[in-house]
Amino acid sequence: MILTVTANAAIDKRYVVERFGVGNVNRVKSCTANAGGKGINVARVASIVGERMTATGFLGGHAGKFISERVEARGIRSEFVWCEGESRTCINIWDEVNQQQTEFLEPGFEVTKDDCDRLVEKFTSLLPECRVVTISGSAPKGADSDLYKRLIRNAEAAGKPVLLDTSGQLLEDCLLERPTLIKPNIDEIRALTKNPMNSRASLLHAASELHLDGIRIVVISLGADGSLVSTDEGAFEVKVPKIQAVNTVGCGDSMIAGFAVGISRGLPMEEVIRLASAVSAANAMRLETGFIVKEDMENLLPQISIRKL
Repeated sequence: MILTVTANAAIDKRYVVERFGVGNVNRVKSCTANAGGKGINVARVASIVGERMTATGFLGGHAGKFISERVEARGIRSEFVWCEGESRTCINIWDEVNQQQTEFLEPGFEVTKDDCDRLVEKFTSLLPECRVVTISGSAPKGADSDLYKRLIRNAEAAGKPVLLDTSGQLLEDCLLERPTLIKPNIDEIRALTKNPMNSRASLLHAASELHLDGIRIVVISLGADGSLVSTDEGAFEVKVPKIQAVNTVGCGDSMIAGFAVGISRGLPMEEVIRLASAVSAANAMRLETGFIVKEDMENLLPQISIRKL
């Protein structure tokens, strides 16, 4: 079983409009709503790949009930901590004419120290059942990096690999706990290193430095250009095939899902990387955020190019 943490879950709404206009009345052609938040995306994708999943984090109010119901409808075990307040809604507007996305991300409710303590207790009680832990996204108001650091420490004390996917100061603070895997993009690795790197060689050097500092797997996401990965088994350059991308939102979450599945199954590192890359690319081929079709993933697997450096 894989355990995912989504501390700032949301209802993800996607509006499709013909042409989005600021200050105009925009009529929506179609609207979809789903359980969202980076960790929930991870859980949904990993469950499609074939893993048993449990999702935890914070939820509240009627929106929280909707999120929990949608999670369980996907066959994912819902073990959220319930709080005062209403879970947030995030809106993605797709402009058909201009082929552009506009997002509105609510901040979400504020949690208390007691809420954080209850999440740490819930999380720790679930650790014996799981093989891998993922912690994804931002922390809600009222929580700081100490929450994530406590989760990482408890997971590592239980001998469980921790895949951390966050950014900014939260990521920088959590590096002190040496999670098993981090996945910064180019902007995030530049912010971490305080270095405006431009070449692949400099990016890979930065990944290797983080790896030598105790992060077992450092993945630098390059979007459509693949990724660079530094691991105990060596450094790798990964290239993905050209695809007809429909929706790239959630590709990073899908990559984390692929890494979690591969590590949970004990695959060799190159095969873990191949699976994660194929799952990420498969996400881009579908309109729904944090969703893949398994056949897409299987078709992409042999097309992933991995070169050991």
